[in-house]
Amino acid sequence: MNSVLFVVSAADHWTLNDGTLHPTGYWAEELAEPHRQFADAGWQITIATPGGVAPTIDAGSLSPQAAGGVDRAAEIVDYLGSIGSELDEPRSISDVVVTDYDVVFYPGGHGPMEDLAVDAVSGRILTEALDSGRILGVLCHAPAALLAARRDDGTWPFTGYRMTGFTDEEETLGGLAPKAPWLVQSRLVELGADFVAGAPWGEHMEIDRNLYTGQNPASSAALATAIIKAVAAQA
Repeated sequence: MNSVLFVVSAADHWTLNDGTLHPTGYWAEELAEPHRQFADAGWQITIATPGGVAPTIDAGSLSPQAAGGVDRAAEIVDYLGSIGSELDEPRSISDVVVTDYDVVFYPGGHGPMEDLAVDAVSGRILTEALDSGRILGVLCHAPAALLAARRDDGTWPFTGYRMTGFTDEEETLGGLAPKAPWLVQSRLVELGADFVAGAPWGEHMEIDRNLYTGQNPASSAALATAIIKAVAAQA
């Protein structure tokens, strides 16, 4: 049986550049849709967060506008409810052994910008997953977590990797860029990523070696599908 580790932010806010706290967490579709696809494929799924704290849903991600309509929002809510026990009692990422899993997956939301972006344990998980050849899926704002990854010599493991993520343009269109302490795309480029931006809000994915990245919530389904196909091809 294939197995996947979901590393999810434990943050319930994002500290803006004026010191105010923007309520956030994980983006509902970015956890629910890949989880559903992996479950339907018969995979064993483990959810882990910093400190084993139950993750918080970004309430904005459950609005009909954000979710793709009233029916889709209800579908996502129902699915998250069906895995409520997994979400209520996640493992701590400190207890994770990367080699126990075939795939490591990071859903987004602004939460990772608050905690995973500076979490050394998460950075170790990302580095080990990348170096082991395991498929590493990172979605939307979750590439912020890549900022915490470092090799023993201090270098960034993802230098030169082609990737995507929530773009500076999307953050601007969403209205939060002027308040953001930093932007995901800009920071990744500064570190040496080969960042490829698709059209705002459209499905877009990049695959470079074992790194699979999706740009935004609209990319959730396609990213999970690509990962499942890649794992099947390895069998």
